[in-house]
Amino acid sequence: MFVRTHSLPFPPDEVFAWHARPGAVERLTPPWQPIRVISEASSLRDGEAVFALPAGRRWVARHDPAGYEEGARFVDEIASRPFVVPVRWRHSHAVAAADGGSVLTDRVRTTAPGRLIAPMFAYRHRQLVGDLTAHAWARELRPVPMTVAVSGSSGLVGRALVAFLTSGGHRVVRLVRGSPDSSDSPASADERHWDPEAPAADLLDGVDAVVHLAGASIAGRFTDAHREAVRESRIGPTRRLAEVAARAGVEAFVCASAIGIYGADRGDESLTETSDRGDGFLADVVDDWEAAARVAADGGVRTVSVRTGIVQSPRGGALRLQRPLYAAGLGGPIAGGDQWLSWIGIDDLLDVYLRALVDRRLSGPVDAVAPTPVTGRDYARALGRAVHRPALVPVPRLGPALLLGAEGAREVALASQRVRPSVLKSAGHTFRHPDLDQALRHLLGSAGG
Repeated sequence: MFVRTHSLPFPPDEVFAWHARPGAVERLTPPWQPIRVISEASSLRDGEAVFALPAGRRWVARHDPAGYEEGARFVDEIASRPFVVPVRWRHSHAVAAADGGSVLTDRVRTTAPGRLIAPMFAYRHRQLVGDLTAHAWARELRPVPMTVAVSGSSGLVGRALVAFLTSGGHRVVRLVRGSPDSSDSPASADERHWDPEAPAADLLDGVDAVVHLAGASIAGRFTDAHREAVRESRIGPTRRLAEVAARAGVEAFVCASAIGIYGADRGDESLTETSDRGDGFLADVVDDWEAAARVAADGGVRTVSVRTGIVQSPRGGALRLQRPLYAAGLGGPIAGGDQWLSWIGIDDLLDVYLRALVDRRLSGPVDAVAPTPVTGRDYARALGRAVHRPALVPVPRLGPALLLGAEGAREVALASQRVRPSVLKSAGHTFRHPDLDQALRHLLGSAGG
């Protein structure tokens, strides 16, 4: 039997309630594992969660009513056969009061080796503490849960943000371009049809705040068609959604943005929200993007543009592409590694969005980057340490240029931006993972217990 006990500075009812809300399973699923949440259990008493595994296999976790005790314990066990070799799994989660907080005890009867599941439970504990801490300071700023409309909810950041908000007790309305789905989503969120070209006048009825994430991926070869898709998916849709938000009188309009506004190469200059914008295609796009979001501000809505750095998550973005190369010992710095890389862990980015929603002191641009930018060379070394491999294979400038074109390589892969989170620092914001080594080890399962 595998047993892991953790002390938590939160009361038992709060810990149990978090586990019972939509999004909790998504938040606890390690991102380095080849597993994806298809559906969450509707009840900890007798519900059923389904996970997707490689090769079309399914892991079904069924809750046992006999093991349920309201506010204190719930039990799930495997109810499918995802592997050729049968796997035993019965997991008991018990929460009890202790020393002004609580103790969470996980007991797992399983045939899986402990060395494989220990990193998972260490990760789950860090996630639980981090999320409960974030929701605690958010309640101090806004005690009442919000109804938040989110566009781009199926993307890397959007999916994580929906789960984060719903597990914190907020209601999320997903703005989708297709027909709303009546079935349960991974975070059991509501859906409304959103036409980016002509959003309905009542789209945001009953909504307290908006998080606008939708936009074509910047990754790709910078052809005329790609540049047009990047620009057209942002400027017009953002302006039109901001107009609806202003008419609806929402509390906050929080729009994605990017540190690309500072230009592709600012050398060793330390950049903050008050720095001049740079030159180039992405700087032009981001400048116009933020201007489109300010339409909401012109209508009296507190508006925040979240200038995001390089998001770290093995589920998407650059890290998803780099991880297998580094794991094979084929990773190394790009073009010598002298360029500055301003990064942020996915969970810290979610905290920034939460603060933007609830902290009325925030408006205008906010740099969503960790307080410790690194050079490309240092990034390569940190990623190598996280996967326990050397990072000695250099990538010449020609490599990114072949994939992205000369302009794409300069603006994305070779960009050098040394950005500091000045506004967040002034707001007293605390990062979960301010250190790159710590962040990568947490995300890749090598942080220990």
